[in-house]
Amino acid sequence: MTDQDTTTTEDEVGTRQRAIEAYESARDRAADTLGEVPLLALAGGIAAGALIAALLPRTDAETRAIRPTARRVKDSARAALSAAKDTGTQRLDELGLSREKGEQTIRNLLDSVTEAAKASANAALDATRKSDKS
Repeated sequence: MTDQDTTTTEDEVGTRQRAIEAYESARDRAADTLGEVPLLALAGGIAAGALIAALLPRTDAETRAIRPTARRVKDSARAALSAAKDTGTQRLDELGLSREKGEQTIRNLLDSVTEAAKASANAALDATRKSDKS
């Protein structure tokens, strides 16, 4: 019985030692990697923090603190969009461009492309017919 107890204990010690060595090896590799690429580690930490923050419910205090800033950002974005739209519309009007004129220009362009494609196809067909006769 003593031999079996000793063998079992030696197996447990061997397994434990291998586990310790594997842990130390993994820890050393992780430390080396983080030392070589600190920005990657920082990005990973930020991503993990953002994920955790997204999963947690917002508190009333956070809502009260964020609400004024969120309103200012929305108002600024609306004002910027309105200014860009008004300026763009004004400039297009100055150039004499309108929606109808733009649509007509696109129709003309598509018609021209279609005619060019048909002419190319007919020329290729004629060339094929001529080469068959020869």
